[in-house]
Amino acid sequence: MSTARTTLPVGRGLLYITFSATAWGTAGAAAALLFGGSGLGPLALTFWRSAGGVALLLVVRAFTGGEARPAAPWRRRWPRILVNGAGLTLFQAAYFVAVQQTGLAVATVVTLGSAPVMIAVGARLTMGERLGGSGAVAVGGALAGLAVLVVGDGGSGEVRPVGVLWALLSAAGYGCITVWTRHLGRRGETESPSSTTLWSFAVCAVCLLPFAAAEGVWPQSEGLGRTVLLLVYLASVPTALAYGLYFAGAAVVRATTASVIALIEPVSATAIAVLLLGEHLTRATAAGTVVLLASVTGLALAEARLAVQARPARPA
Repeated sequence: MSTARTTLPVGRGLLYITFSATAWGTAGAAAALLFGGSGLGPLALTFWRSAGGVALLLVVRAFTGGEARPAAPWRRRWPRILVNGAGLTLFQAAYFVAVQQTGLAVATVVTLGSAPVMIAVGARLTMGERLGGSGAVAVGGALAGLAVLVVGDGGSGEVRPVGVLWALLSAAGYGCITVWTRHLGRRGETESPSSTTLWSFAVCAVCLLPFAAAEGVWPQSEGLGRTVLLLVYLASVPTALAYGLYFAGAAVVRATTASVIALIEPVSATAIAVLLLGEHLTRATAAGTVVLLASVTGLALAEARLAVQARPARPA
C-alpha cells in the first residue's frame, strides 16, 4: 500500500468514514418519509439535497473567511470536480429512485452490497490494491451479513427488478467516487474536503435541475413545515457534513476498506426503523447486523495494522 501525502491520520480517516456511513443511513429514512408526504419525486429530492448542501457549505465558508489558495491550479482541479459531481449525481439519484421503486431495505442492501465488489475490482485494475486474506474474509462476511439482513426482511419488501437495477447503478456511482478519491490521494493531489464537497454538489444540482423541474420541483403545500425540516436535515447532516468528512477520510483509507465501512449504512437504517418507526427486529436481522459489524471492525483493524507497518522506523 502506498501512503498518501496528507496530514490526516488513517485512524481519523476511518472514524470520518464510519460517521459518514451512519449519517447516510438516516438519509434513506428521511427520503422514505418525504416520498410519503411531500409530493416530491426522487430526482427533485436529490436536487434539493444537493442545492441545500451547496447553500449550507457557502454559509460555512462565509463565516469561516473562506479557505487558503487551492494547492492545484484550476486545470488540474476540474477533472476531480466533474468526476465527483457525476458520481454523486448517479449515486444519489439512482439510490432514491431505487428506494421509491423497491423499498428502503432492498435498495440499501443491493447498493451497498454490490459496491465493495465493484470497488475491489476497480481498485485492483487502477491502483493494484490487493485485498489479502483478511480483507477477502471481511468483504465476504460483510456481504453475508447483508444477505442475512435481506432474509430478515421477512419478504415484506417487494423486490422489483427495475429497482434493483437502479440500486446497481447507484453502487457504480459510489464506486467511481471512492476509487477516484483514493487514486488522487495516493498521488498527493489532495484538496480541502469542503471545497470538494461544495463543487461536487454544485455539479450535481446543475445536472439534475432540468429533470427535477420536469418531475415537479416544488413540494405540496400540505405538511410543508414537516417537508422543509426533513429537507434541511437531509441537506445538512447526511450531505454537507457527511460527504465533507467522507472525502477527507477516503483520501487516506484504502478504497475497498472505505466501501466495506460504508456497509454500516443499512445497519443504521435498520436501527432507525426499529427505534423510531416501530418496526420489528427479527432474529435474522439481528444476526445479519452482528456479522456485518464484526466484518467492518475486522477490516478497520486490518487497515490500522497496515498503516502502522507502512510507517518508517524511527532512528535509534
